[in-house]
Amino acid sequence: MPHGLLKGKRGIIFGALDNKSIAWKVAERCAEEGATIVLTNAPAAMRFGEINALAEALKCEVIPADATSTEDLDNLLTKSMEILDGKMDFMLHSIGMSVNVRKKKEYTDLNYEWMKTTLDVSAISFHKLMQSAMKLDAMNEWGSILALSYIAAQRVFPDYSEMADAKALLESFARSFGYHWAKKARVRVNTISQSPTVTTAGSGVKGFTDFFGYAEKMSPLGNASSLACADYCVAMFSDLTRMVTMQNLFHDGGFSSMGMAPELLEE
Repeated sequence: MPHGLLKGKRGIIFGALDNKSIAWKVAERCAEEGATIVLTNAPAAMRFGEINALAEALKCEVIPADATSTEDLDNLLTKSMEILDGKMDFMLHSIGMSVNVRKKKEYTDLNYEWMKTTLDVSAISFHKLMQSAMKLDAMNEWGSILALSYIAAQRVFPDYSEMADAKALLESFARSFGYHWAKKARVRVNTISQSPTVTTAGSGVKGFTDFFGYAEKMSPLGNASSLACADYCVAMFSDLTRMVTMQNLFHDGGFSSMGMAPELLEE
């Protein structure tokens, strides 16, 4: 049931590919809570995704943008302020891609050119987005910027491969840039470390189905769904979390605090 938590707020949502995407659910929940938004994704992703259907349903604009291009990001932010008639109150970075993982390269035998692309798309794009937004003065005071992460940034999950390194860098950017945003305009920057989630991108990781079941048993509350993550994002975009910044927030049903679950020993 909507509560008007984001009434009057404006935002940009990156990464809504299809209705399995966390970003898709976030966009729907933001609209339900009264926000006006702009959707964006890479031109290549838009060709095989369904983002235009989401935009039609939510009656919002779509602006294609390569998040690794500062020119594209500048254009996105400038046009978004024109369309929404003001600065942003929130932004969601929900972007990740690894050619090495897609091509099943072992972590000890990575293609380094592909790795540069992984880091650029999955992490450095977050810094580029914030840098462009700061230079363009595109965020309102007390705004909120989020990026989606995963616990592999802190702990070893071998099949997650180089994406773990990308997520670690992503979280570092949130802390480091978060300081500068807080000092400049009281904007808060955080990452949300989400449970393994059945998305088009996540399901492509080797052994995902087995690990999803493992995490479900290990987590006292079970795996957090994409809709639950969207609710958490709404809370982080709202004025109710004004003093939370530079944090990596676990949204994983308790998985990150567990050592061993009896349910796993009983098998």
